[in-house]
Amino acid sequence: MNKNKATNVTWHTHAVKREEREDLLKQKGVVLWFTGLSGSGKSTVANEVAYKLHTMGKMCYILDGDNIRHGLNKDLGFSPEDRTENIRRISEVANLFADAGVITLTAFISPYIKDRNFCRELLGEGRFIEIFTKARLDTCEQRDPKGLYKKAREGVIKEFTGISAPYEEPLNPELVIDTDAESVEESAEIVIEKLKGLGILN
Repeated sequence: MNKNKATNVTWHTHAVKREEREDLLKQKGVVLWFTGLSGSGKSTVANEVAYKLHTMGKMCYILDGDNIRHGLNKDLGFSPEDRTENIRRISEVANLFADAGVITLTAFISPYIKDRNFCRELLGEGRFIEIFTKARLDTCEQRDPKGLYKKAREGVIKEFTGISAPYEEPLNPELVIDTDAESVEESAEIVIEKLKGLGILN
């Protein structure tokens, strides 16, 4: 069945180009895609990176998994199909933010490689930076800031990533941060240095 319900639509080009918006902001529009298990530190590190970028005078914005599910994606559950649609939608939104010249940080479990690769292909070469926020499952369970692992172990939450649903680790991420071994400050600084190395920050 064709899920594309939009018909008779035409893509409109605009007088102001992405490069001109980037020149205005003096930065490159990219997506920093933080992925990892619940409790691995995605949102925490992304927030610290965003703070550092802000203090450097960079325009940035965080798209966080829970926040997005409060609004844009509140109609989606956690089935494999809904997880894919969740990431498809946020990929499109992140692409628009990057096209506006904004350094866009996303913090989503995004458990499937194919879904993350969809965003990579959408953004194009050099504009998608996958950051694997790595932490052992037992570490994530010990942190359990929302009490989700406990509920998943008790069977209250179904299809919970890492317990009753799979997580596919990135094969070739641009960066791996190990939150078992690194503090939030250290992890954030590693991300900033990576962005400098990639020529995104000067």
